[in-house]
Amino acid sequence: MSGPYTQLFVHCVWATWDRLPLITPAFEAQIYASIGDKCAKLGCETLAIGGIEDHVHLLVELPATLAVAQLLKETKGASSHLMTHVLRPDVFFRWQGSYGVFTVSKDRVPTVQQYIKRQKIHHADNSLIVDWETWVD
Repeated sequence: MSGPYTQLFVHCVWATWDRLPLITPAFEAQIYASIGDKCAKLGCETLAIGGIEDHVHLLVELPATLAVAQLLKETKGASSHLMTHVLRPDVFFRWQGSYGVFTVSKDRVPTVQQYIKRQKIHHADNSLIVDWETWVD
């Protein structure tokens, strides 16, 4: 046996400060790219990133050596730093301190990926999964 085998999939959700609409279309792709880059550096496989102007959903395959809290600290920190020091230092940007994390079984990964990729549609037609959307004010 060469080492441990894991299948750890987590769906993370976090919001902007006071749920302000801070993720503008002009910077959304760069914020998501920053999150994905940080995930890769931490050894995570990013399976989906999406959201709307006041929150982000992230689905990753988590390595056994990385704590969920560290993943969120690092991804939120990298994307916040990008906005506040590189892209828009003149504009307020901040994440809320809290977050939601949900475990996902391997057979449900495609369903969660589609839900995340279709965030804007789900919010527009109110076809939300409430537990994934209302965990924090």
